Amino acid sequence: MDASKHQALDRYEPDTALTRLIRIPVRIVVLVLVLPVRMVWDLLAAGWHAADRTLLRPLGRGLAWLADTLVLTPLSWLFTHVLTPLALAVTWLATALFIWPWIGLWRYVAVPVAKYGVAVPLVWLYGTVLTPLGHGAAWLFTTLVVAPAGGLWRHVLVPAARYGVIVPLVWLYGAVLTPLGRGTAWVLDRVWQGTAWVLGGVWKGLAATGRGLGIAVTWLVMTLLVAPASWLYRRVLAPVGREIADAAEVAWRIAGYLSRAVGRGIAWLFRHLIGVPVAWAYRTVCTPLGHFVRDALWAPARRAALEAGRAARGALATARETVRQARRDAWRALVGGTAGARSGEPQGVPARTLGSTTTVPSAAQAPETSLLDEKLVKQG
Repeated sequence: MDASKHQALDRYEPDTALTRLIRIPVRIVVLVLVLPVRMVWDLLAAGWHAADRTLLRPLGRGLAWLADTLVLTPLSWLFTHVLTPLALAVTWLATALFIWPWIGLWRYVAVPVAKYGVAVPLVWLYGTVLTPLGHGAAWLFTTLVVAPAGGLWRHVLVPAARYGVIVPLVWLYGAVLTPLGRGTAWVLDRVWQGTAWVLGGVWKGLAATGRGLGIAVTWLVMTLLVAPASWLYRRVLAPVGREIADAAEVAWRIAGYLSRAVGRGIAWLFRHLIGVPVAWAYRTVCTPLGHFVRDALWAPARRAALEAGRAARGALATARETVRQARRDAWRALVGGTAGARSGEPQGVPARTLGSTTTVPSAAQAPETSLLDEKLVKQG
């Protein structure tokens, strides 16, 4: 509870001897009970933050990378390069096989047949046959049925209903039923007023008796129950509850300070007993050892592996060139000269001297290589 609440409570309920008596013991007991809870709470909070920083966030980033690499990227590629073209092809094929034929059938077969085979004849039949026939039937019905019925209603039924039924009923209502109803209502009103006067007198007597009894019962309840309960709440329960709440708040703050101090002590011990020796061992032992392994073992081994790879690639290139030269010499020996060379093999380019455009007959020709051989040499 803050200072304003304390001032409000102190203004209406001053400090009592009972409050001063129970304040210190209650705060001690509450501190003993709250301290383990606060330390466990701080330990769980610190563990959660440490796990979140060192485990959950890197694990989440790794899982997101794995999901993006193993699931989302292949699915995106599959959707872009396989499913979308396949869906477009299926859509075009379905349109070509099902929609376009039905559109052509509707446009060039069903619509002309319905228009010129059904609609046009029906319009002609309605305009030239049914309309004149309907007009004639309407004229006959009006002449033979509607006109006689209208004359019968206007000149026979309406006068008979007006002067035989409505006029007598209006006279009976105004001359007989209205005066009789007003007299009956006046008599019932007088009877009701008399009954209400009698019942009102009886109710006033009962109300006066009940009011006195209610006042007596209320006084007894307030004196025997409400006043002692109010005094007990105001003088005992409210101070005790307020002190317990204040003690819990103070104990929670004190437990927080103690827990923070214990945590700092444990962190100091961990840093000086484990962190500092591990950092010293990493700087003075592991780092020089790693540099030695990198410079004395790994770098020479890597250079030797690169040189061996280059030598192997050179040997393979020399072997391929030797095989090609032997095949070319064998072919020349079989067919006699370069004139009979196969049409599919590229011809050698004669070498040229420096600074001139003439060829040297005794110079060796350029190597006979194909695009596949050059690609293999580059990859090797």
